[in-house]
Amino acid sequence: MSSEGFLKEMQTIGEKFLLKLQKLPKADPVEIVSFCVVLLFIVTVLVLMIIACSCCCYSCCSCDGRPDHRRRKIQVRPTAH
Repeated sequence: MSSEGFLKEMQTIGEKFLLKLQKLPKADPVEIVSFCVVLLFIVTVLVLMIIACSCCCYSCCSCDGRPDHRRRKIQVRPTAH
């Protein structure tokens, strides 16, 4: 997918989202609750991704951006019998 196609798709999704928000005050309670559940799911996934990426980055790098070589994994080899 080209960058233009991706931007067009994102614009379409954004327009649908704004249209849904505009219609929300007139919607029935079931539709409002389902919209809130979907929105909560999306926000939860994004927050968990941010937490996972920050934990991964923290374990690989120290605070000043240099890699932490003390936490290197050591390969264990079987002993000869």
